[in-house]
Amino acid sequence: MSLYLSHFGLKEFPFSLTPDTGFYYDSRPHQEALNVLLVALRSGEGFLKVTGEVGLGKTLLCRMLLDALKEEAVTAYIPNPHLSPASMRLSLARELGLNPDQDLSQEQLLQVIQDRLMALAGEEKPVVLVLDEAQQLPEATLEAVRLLTNLETEKRKLIQVVLFGQPELEERLARPSVRQLRQRITFSYRLLPLDRDTVEDYVRHRLRVAGYRGAPLFTRPARRALFRRSEGTPRLVNVLAHKALMAAWGEGSDQVEGRHVRRAADDTEGVGLAAWGSACLNWRTALGLVLLIGVAGGLIAWGLWPDFVEVAP
Repeated sequence: MSLYLSHFGLKEFPFSLTPDTGFYYDSRPHQEALNVLLVALRSGEGFLKVTGEVGLGKTLLCRMLLDALKEEAVTAYIPNPHLSPASMRLSLARELGLNPDQDLSQEQLLQVIQDRLMALAGEEKPVVLVLDEAQQLPEATLEAVRLLTNLETEKRKLIQVVLFGQPELEERLARPSVRQLRQRITFSYRLLPLDRDTVEDYVRHRLRVAGYRGAPLFTRPARRALFRRSEGTPRLVNVLAHKALMAAWGEGSDQVEGRHVRRAADDTEGVGLAAWGSACLNWRTALGLVLLIGVAGGLIAWGLWPDFVEVAP
């Protein structure tokens, strides 16, 4: 693999799937989401939510938020919240620097957490609980999280909560049984895929961070193919760009061509299906119009076109 890097003059792999904040690309959707979160948290809002499809960069955004808050708040990060209420409280306690006795009852554990939150409030340190993959939260745990936000002083909440999740989280929160939690969510943001220009800039950015300093490494057809096949999903851009670089390296090519990206897409399950379906639909529509025009022309030529149907000149 070192040959892959040296061949293109790279210091590290530019399209790793690890959510490395060093490669964070400040796209408009991500910057807007980060700004919304920071403004809302700094104003003391209790419940916030960010949703988006798989691969749009929620986890990386989550880490950027934690980095932005590290100097001004105590943060508790739970990356896999498929936990029971008891396990969630225990994880929160540990994130807050506590080491509670395993034999504590849930009431006692909650009291320990509340005491810690009160102590931090006395030190003017806000506490932010960040739950990634929140669509996996069992309903009982969602309710336990809501009850945590009941802890407050006369002036502010003792803990603020940010939920990061896939669109299924919206469906979970739409249930009547969790309407109390839904009503407490004061700020929400929905991440969307990147547009074509942003995908091109995203690729250039990651190559630059990885140490590339030469002429454009991806040709224009390659960049177009990356956008079409990834449909603007950053994770898929990373997968396809990495595989395309491998294909170009295997051929000894100094540039990534459109064929390399297409080969990468053919090797990646589920990529570009929507774009292919749209292309098929457009092709069928065009063929249908051609056939219709041809039939109409034949009927007119034979004098069989009905008089009451007008044909545009």
